[in-house]
Amino acid sequence: MAVLIGIHPVREALLAGRPIDRVLVAKGAGGPRIQEIVDLCRQHKVALRFEPREALDRSAGGTARHQGVVAFAAEKRYDTFDDILAQELIVVLDGVEDPHNLGAILRTASAAGAGAVIIPERRAVGVNETVAKAAAGALEHVPIVRVTNIAQSLEKLKKSGFWIYGLDERGERNYTEAAFDPKSVLVLGAEGHGLHDNVRKGCDFLLRIPMSGPIPSLNVSVAAGVVLFDWKRQRGKF
Repeated sequence: MAVLIGIHPVREALLAGRPIDRVLVAKGAGGPRIQEIVDLCRQHKVALRFEPREALDRSAGGTARHQGVVAFAAEKRYDTFDDILAQELIVVLDGVEDPHNLGAILRTASAAGAGAVIIPERRAVGVNETVAKAAAGALEHVPIVRVTNIAQSLEKLKKSGFWIYGLDERGERNYTEAAFDPKSVLVLGAEGHGLHDNVRKGCDFLLRIPMSGPIPSLNVSVAAGVVLFDWKRQRGKF
């Protein structure tokens, strides 16, 4: 069972109809956002308990950053590869290991209109409580697919009509020079070492974000935001 921590993740899970066993609200917590959680629980007939804040601290794994709300829900259901092939934009993450980065990318992908995110099964972070908290509710709106091999998945996407754009500090062109295809895949590498060689070779285009100063690259979640919103601008989504 998954633990959802904080107002946004719990609210979005309730709105999305995700199966929830129970919601804990800290005694004494109030305000319109807390009241909305209470109303949604009653509307969806979800068990609601008011407990001391210390009990929520324990349920949240020792963190006090739960904003007075913790929920116990069914584990996140991963989508299948075939489920996402009708999307315009797919984000592929080649081994992102930091759950805060994954959560931030999911939030940005949702905001930019990406249709799905693909992550590897091994040597990368999966969906957990930290990811859900960092995603601030986006977890309920972005399909996530786990695959055994990123390079092979890129080949399958190509056969389905997608063009593959890898983000790499050694890319041959600036991301602003890319004319994104109506069916696009944006590939981002892991923290530190970027794209794996076999993944880089599978990209149709390698794009870079021009940098000033001595730092060669951005944090992966920040880089994702830069390019995703340029795709959104190019596709006339603003």
